[in-house]
Amino acid sequence: MKYFNNENKYGIISISFHWITLLILIFQIPLGFYLEDLEFSDFKLSIENYHSIFGVIIFYITLLRLIWKLMNDSPLSGSQVQTWQLVISKANHWLLYFTLLAISISGIMKKLLSGEDVNFLFTSISFDYFNFEIVEVAEKVHVSASIFLIILVVLHILAVLYHHIFLKDPILKKIS
Repeated sequence: MKYFNNENKYGIISISFHWITLLILIFQIPLGFYLEDLEFSDFKLSIENYHSIFGVIIFYITLLRLIWKLMNDSPLSGSQVQTWQLVISKANHWLLYFTLLAISISGIMKKLLSGEDVNFLFTSISFDYFNFEIVEVAEKVHVSASIFLIILVVLHILAVLYHHIFLKDPILKKIS
């Protein structure tokens, strides 16, 4: 398996970023919505700590993934792909990255401006500054962006299925 992408297939690093992000999100998104319904307790704080750590991991993976994407070409699209489909595909991918970063940053801001520590894995940061108006905005961005992410992921999956089933495009072989 190659490290770098080529014209036919993604390399192992791109593939790993893709599937690790998906696996974490499968756990992370339901956990976030579960947290919304919990009453304040030690249990909620414990679950929220795991949610925050995984959010920071997604933030790091997304940054690394963007750097890697800028350093590597993507595999060529199949000949059956129309220009408009390519534009929508690229827009969806960039919106996925942007949304992952928006969710992570808004979650970090929410914790920091609530007076909580944020564990960045290598260090922990906290502010002595509280701003609950910004916390409310960050919370709304966090939840709204999470819902938008779900929509983008569903569109992404539907597009892959369309290409795989109807166009007989070997799209799944490029990322597996």
